[in-house]
Amino acid sequence: MRIIFMGTPDFAVPALRALHGAGHEVACVYTQPPRAAGRGKKLTPSPVQRAAEELGLEVRAPVSLKGAEAQEAFAALKADVAVVAAYGLILPQAVLDAPRHGCLNIHASLLPRWRGAAPIHRAIAAGDEMTGVTIMQMEAGLDTGAMLHKVEMAVGRKTTGELTSELAELGAAAMVEVLAHLADFPPEPQDDAAALYAPKIDKAEARIDWSADAAVIERMVRALAPFPGAWFEIGAERVKLLLAEVAQGAGAAGEVLDDSLTIACGVGALRPLRLQPAGKPAMDLAAFLNGRKVAAGTQLS
Repeated sequence: MRIIFMGTPDFAVPALRALHGAGHEVACVYTQPPRAAGRGKKLTPSPVQRAAEELGLEVRAPVSLKGAEAQEAFAALKADVAVVAAYGLILPQAVLDAPRHGCLNIHASLLPRWRGAAPIHRAIAAGDEMTGVTIMQMEAGLDTGAMLHKVEMAVGRKTTGELTSELAELGAAAMVEVLAHLADFPPEPQDDAAALYAPKIDKAEARIDWSADAAVIERMVRALAPFPGAWFEIGAERVKLLLAEVAQGAGAAGEVLDDSLTIACGVGALRPLRLQPAGKPAMDLAAFLNGRKVAAGTQLS
């Protein structure tokens, strides 16, 4: 097929590479414009742009697709289908209608569960045992389009970072399969009554509330790893908690229970496994405690 690919972050790169490798003609790659990054605030192209340039593909990075000129340029590509993976811009109806088979999206959840911006984070935080990817037909609503194909994957004790990488590969393979046999994947409407919304992560959610159940905190730690990272304070020092396990113990919420930094929660206790002090690299618990003593009875905030 003649494809327009639309994506921006690392999550979208495996799909671009897989579609190109499968022999499809990638007429053009759309991605978000380069963003200022790093201490020098140097303009940095998106991961998709870098991958597209490595493959020798044309790249367009419009600020918006709402204008008539941008929409005409998109339609002039005369694509069979547009493949969208975490593009990040709203697609106007004229863009959705331009390709012969419309726009197909790789969504990182088992729709209609977790429509919206943060499906992977929300699935982990909610304690879902299974997640996956859905190949869906895009329409004007937020992730409301008909579903063509779903592939499941166990969540286990993965972090958002780990699960994102695995779902990216799963979604790439699923999209290649769908485009190879499009007639075998008839659209299936979503059950709107079963829909759950996955809002973007708010920074206020990242501060750990030690009064919550230890199992809830452990899931949120994985959901927020590696970014933005769940955090707490030891005195005036801010520390990100990147991995933890539920442990035995009881005490006042936020109280350190032993010399291994077991922390009492509202229900149960939590033992940190991987932490990142402010301004320093991530480290395991032993390395963290080697640089500081946190005595039993210390109250964390």
